[in-house]
Amino acid sequence: MLPEYRFFDISCDFRSPYARDRDRIIHSGSFRRLEYKTQVFLNSQGDFFRTRLTHSIEVSQIARSISSHLGLQESLAESIALAHDLGHTPFGHIGGDTLDLCLKERGFAHGFEHNFQSFRVVTLLEQRYKAFLGLNLTYATLEGILKHSYPYNKSFLPNPVREAFALDTHPSIEAMIVDRADEIAYISHDIDDGIAAGLITFDTLKSSELIQTIVQKVYEEGIYEDEDEMFRYRFSSHLINHLVYSLVADSRDKIDNSRVLASVIPSSQSIPVGFSTELETQIKKLKKILFQELYQHKDIMRKMFAGKQAIIGLFNALMEQPKMLPPYYHNQLDKRNTHRVIADYIASLSDRAAMKLYNELYGREG
Repeated sequence: MLPEYRFFDISCDFRSPYARDRDRIIHSGSFRRLEYKTQVFLNSQGDFFRTRLTHSIEVSQIARSISSHLGLQESLAESIALAHDLGHTPFGHIGGDTLDLCLKERGFAHGFEHNFQSFRVVTLLEQRYKAFLGLNLTYATLEGILKHSYPYNKSFLPNPVREAFALDTHPSIEAMIVDRADEIAYISHDIDDGIAAGLITFDTLKSSELIQTIVQKVYEEGIYEDEDEMFRYRFSSHLINHLVYSLVADSRDKIDNSRVLASVIPSSQSIPVGFSTELETQIKKLKKILFQELYQHKDIMRKMFAGKQAIIGLFNALMEQPKMLPPYYHNQLDKRNTHRVIADYIASLSDRAAMKLYNELYGREG
């Protein structure tokens, strides 16, 4: 039986409603577990590399800055940004894709989708109140989490969600800003992490016009690649600034014209937050380079393959013997579908917890 989705009931509090949302997200167990969930590099590979937690913080910082500059609800953007990855499985996107495949191969057509899982985390899976499930967040925050990726009207969404949210309209301007802040953050920090790990070089990336532009800005400061850490830091700073200021410049007039109508803009209309056509093209080209040179690097692929096998192994084992679930999840088997309880449990695990359990169940050394 699907839960009744609850939204924040205004009461006396020195914080704004969106600041309350932010605080409730930060204090959730799901947010803390992001510290040990993969962004690109496994947490065990070193202290430097980004995790889902540090990524979420960086997205939040960028989204707050843009929203503040444009006179929007800064705390709303912050709360959406901090929650947007709560539904991610261990081992990054490959973990979610594998869990989705495991479910569909067993005949569960709705599968797994991490954006909707983030919504389920804050409305169903986190339990902080006796009377109801979820974190009791505002409608605007929940809408921003649910509509983090387009198209919004996905076939697997249950009827209570369809009835509560207008899936044929765009979310708030702040939610759209979070979506682009997410893109700015992962492009910049994936380059930083990839170069720090020695998997890519600036020479590899210089076929991108955008990279050439940013590298030239660093050169103008008298800093060159032989000053590795300094160069990477200044490069990341210039790249983020370039993308943020470009986004603001290219979106300001559109945002000013549609701010009041943000919640009723039909999804068939173009999103008013974005870059110029030229910069969008440059970003797409850079993403393609990163996909080929970094995300498909053999070292990354090997780690992701290991994570994929762990997800498959855990799902099969727990479907065969659900009694191995911990008490919190095992107690839900009488109320909810077994496959969904198992998927929720696996999705909640950190990388190290998932690998530890996989090794324990299959008699492998950690």
